[in-house]
Amino acid sequence: MKKLPKFLLATNSQQRLGYLYVVHTETPRFILEGSEDDFENDRQIYWIDKPELPQIEIDTLIAEAEYFIDDELDCEDSMSDDDEEE
Repeated sequence: MKKLPKFLLATNSQQRLGYLYVVHTETPRFILEGSEDDFENDRQIYWIDKPELPQIEIDTLIAEAEYFIDDELDCEDSMSDDDEEE
């Protein structure tokens, strides 16, 4: 059985234009919402599962989610730069 990635990137332009979502697929599951312009400073966390972790582990998960989105957006930018060069 294939395992889902730990994080998924999502958007919903029909209801929240300008916002991105990072979905954490492992327990405790959560969705981290933030604006495209300033994700790190304009973010909200929505818990799907009750987080029964120490705060330091919660902070680590959120930091991992922020690293994931930064990395994904950087990768997306480099892919679009490659497309423009062709």
